[in-house]
Amino acid sequence: MAIAISLLPEQLFGNGMRLGGQDSFAVARGDAFVATADNASAICYNPAGITQLDGHNLRGTLAGIYYNPTFTQPNSSGKFEIAEKNAAAASFFYSYRRADSPLSVGLGVYAPFGGALKWPQDTGFRAVALESSVQFITANPVLALRLAENFSVGAGLTVNYARIYLEQGLLRNYLPPYINYFRFTGDGLSSGYNLGVLWQPHYKFWFGAAFRSTVPVTFDGNAEYEQFGAVPFTRRGAQMKLDFPLSTVFGISFRPTPAWNIEFDAEYTDWDSFGETVIRQAPPQAPWPVKQNIEVKLHWQSSWTYKIGVTRYFSRGWHASAGYVFSENSVPDEYYTPFATDLARHFFSFGIGHKGRRLDFDFAYQFGYGPDHVVTGSKPSSTPGRIANQNADGTYDFQSHSLFVTLGWHF
Repeated sequence: MAIAISLLPEQLFGNGMRLGGQDSFAVARGDAFVATADNASAICYNPAGITQLDGHNLRGTLAGIYYNPTFTQPNSSGKFEIAEKNAAAASFFYSYRRADSPLSVGLGVYAPFGGALKWPQDTGFRAVALESSVQFITANPVLALRLAENFSVGAGLTVNYARIYLEQGLLRNYLPPYINYFRFTGDGLSSGYNLGVLWQPHYKFWFGAAFRSTVPVTFDGNAEYEQFGAVPFTRRGAQMKLDFPLSTVFGISFRPTPAWNIEFDAEYTDWDSFGETVIRQAPPQAPWPVKQNIEVKLHWQSSWTYKIGVTRYFSRGWHASAGYVFSENSVPDEYYTPFATDLARHFFSFGIGHKGRRLDFDFAYQFGYGPDHVVTGSKPSSTPGRIANQNADGTYDFQSHSLFVTLGWHF
């Protein structure tokens, strides 16, 4: 038997398991920020942007998230929700530029991927997926250089720590004390890089672009499994590799007057990197019917996210913003997994903020909505679902509510 890979789902802006929303000002604008990038969170969004900042700049964000993906069985025979619907996220950024220097330096700590899901035992797909969580933390030192008054470039190294937990049933049903499950837990370190360009060809127009590299992570950990009366509790060292995808984003900011900033961004994420992988267990041979090397088929597909945001600046440092995001589905029906529950999603946001001589603050609210996505003809990614004659067919939808608060200090 084998375990289906289940890689989280519930992000702030959808798209596979990408996490948006690293800064309240950017969130309020629908994360349309690559051609604006005018606070320290530019380290993540577009590292070239920190050349716009003087002196020391600190910025931290906290987010509280309520997300509610649901599943309805075929023929509307039952509707199910996940067990835990609340989550939190945080990010931190620092940049420095000496007066009149063309060089800026910065450091960001944030989570570009992640989430968690736990489905009930009686969904009808327990042999396909039960529970998963992914933690992905990035430390991102960057350098940025102003090559001309209207043109800057930036580059950074990403040092990444990732941890994953996956669980599925070995049989169709769970009838205590007849326990049956397969679990994989692992973590790993990896590195990558990010690049950015910011260009102002006209006083009313700014162009921005950013690139984030593929990050291959080898998860080292353990596989655990048990089937009452057939397989005793077993723990083995195990390993699995995933290539977290590259992404690139392009944006244009139109500023008809100093009081307005309107931006449109298009972001591409290469989820084709999630093709097929293998969970490899250490010797001795796994007890039948558990396979030693567990092949997992994902076959995710690359997708686009489109963002538009507008900010109105007022007197005395106040500003208000609104934004919209559309995120394409990245998980095809062929091997659809309830632990990604990805679907086309719409996000609406607004926020207010104030920039002072030393202190800044921003607040943002975001509402997410994914209309019904009907999955038919799906196949389990691995053996248990096929043996148990279960799949992920049914109707999925999604709603989320998120609040963000950001504090900044510059000196």
